Amino acid sequence: MKRNTFNNLGGLQSLFFCVGIYTVALFFSIFVCSSVFYVLNPKKASVIQSTAQSNNTADKTMYASVTP
Repeated sequence: MKRNTFNNLGGLQSLFFCVGIYTVALFFSIFVCSSVFYVLNPKKASVIQSTAQSNNTADKTMYASVTP
């Protein structure tokens, strides 16, 4: 008896699983590495803005008072 159909998808299931896990791990590692990079090296515009704000508050004399 000869079979007319042959299903290759069952044999490739482990390959698809490995490729899927690899792509998920790749995107996750890119996200984690870029997050760590931007924490350690912030953008220059935000650094300039934060230093300008800290300089403005340092120039003003602050008195202890309660404001409503």
